[in-house]
Amino acid sequence: MKRAHAAGRADDPSNADRHATSGSMNLFERYLTVWVALCIVIGVLLGQLFPVEVQAIGSLEIAKVNLPVGGLIWVMIIPMLLKIDFSAWNQVKGHVRGIGVTLFINWAVKPFSMALLAWVFIRHWFAPYLPADQLDSYVAGLILLAAAPCTAMVFVWSRLTGGDPYFTLSQVAMNDLIMVFAFAPLVALLLGVSSITVPWATLLTSVMLYIVAPVLIAQFWRRSLLRHGQASFDTLMARIQPWSIAALLLTLILLFAFQGNAIIEQPLVIALLAIPILIQVFFNSALAYWLNKIVGEKHAVACPSALIGASNFFELAVAAAISLFGFKSGAALATVVGVLIEVPVMLLIVGIVNRTQGWYEGR
Repeated sequence: MKRAHAAGRADDPSNADRHATSGSMNLFERYLTVWVALCIVIGVLLGQLFPVEVQAIGSLEIAKVNLPVGGLIWVMIIPMLLKIDFSAWNQVKGHVRGIGVTLFINWAVKPFSMALLAWVFIRHWFAPYLPADQLDSYVAGLILLAAAPCTAMVFVWSRLTGGDPYFTLSQVAMNDLIMVFAFAPLVALLLGVSSITVPWATLLTSVMLYIVAPVLIAQFWRRSLLRHGQASFDTLMARIQPWSIAALLLTLILLFAFQGNAIIEQPLVIALLAIPILIQVFFNSALAYWLNKIVGEKHAVACPSALIGASNFFELAVAAAISLFGFKSGAALATVVGVLIEVPVMLLIVGIVNRTQGWYEGR
């Protein structure tokens, strides 16, 4: 994964990200699954012990986008965005094949594979164990989840795998642009309805909150730091390196505090809905990872491409499910399951692509 930048420069994505994944946080990240498990337990307990306070935090939202979670996502992704030098943006042109794989997985494979899995598992295999009047709603929720590719969290997964930050930002921006035009007709097609209400406020607010604002903040901060010299920039990057993981764990606590009741009240339904989601996650991530190897992309491109194909824009999916089917519907619950398993499963995918780098580069 050699690049045109000189070795040791802070704005070299390869150096910066490899340091982030193999430097001082290495021991902590090695046991990240343990901290994640603890955060899940803590989140559920907080939701049960302090329901009023948790509900108050959950109500701090704009267009169904939770502001505390949004703030934590800023803390997660701004350290990565600080590394991006937009004067080197033209290097993304060398990864057109990776962008093509990402778009193919997200828009030609992922929604349709989920529709098939939902039909097989929910309508047939698991139907005897689920409420009969909610089967169609569960299927709809799973489709909504798959039709919304992930945005902000991909920056975190990319950083943990040493992913190319320019490519990561490019694929996220491309997906957001396509989502504005394709989400409604794609979901309408798969749900078999003539029209669908898209929560445009949620979609646009999320794009502004998770992409536009943090990019502008990071670039302003980057230029300010570099005016004081490279040493100032390097010092800050070393200092904020643990922020992303800390914010990730706090986000996990909040999400499980918000959704803890769903786990406690309907554990069997949660487990059954999680199965097609998990199959889809592993299938799409593996397919994207393999296709990038086939077309000759670097590991630093294959990782974020595989990860965005596996994860979901759950804020949009949840908002769409609630607006279409109601807060207590099976569709809303199905999208919530996506929220519950997103972080632990994505960390597992991160571990897999990191451990298989030798296989990937052994052409």
